[in-house]
Amino acid sequence: MTSYFKSSLAFAFFACHVPSAWALPEVVVEIKSHLFYPQEVTVPAGQKVKLTFINFDNTPEEIDSFSLNREKVIFANSRGTIFIGPLTPGEYPFFGEFHPNTAVGKVVVKSAEDNQYAH
Repeated sequence: MTSYFKSSLAFAFFACHVPSAWALPEVVVEIKSHLFYPQEVTVPAGQKVKLTFINFDNTPEEIDSFSLNREKVIFANSRGTIFIGPLTPGEYPFFGEFHPNTAVGKVVVKSAEDNQYAH
């Protein structure tokens, strides 16, 4: 085998077998009866995070957050993902644009010193 071919095989093997420790943290928020469950989620500071919204309602909801600079429509009976971060400690509110009086929530970002994520 040529060294180019060996290198390509090694790269392909490594790319397909990335350890799960390298996976992004994921937080799941469910939408039911135009409410978020849970309404408050906690994520680690300084890391990129995958927020997955699962809409169990028969109507769509648009997730909006000015502080996170994100906006996404989650269609009825479906799921959608928003990637956030890395963020500094604090609170980042989000809401459902189609039901802003009931669909409200927030992302709370905590540092390792807050003991939530300390090893």
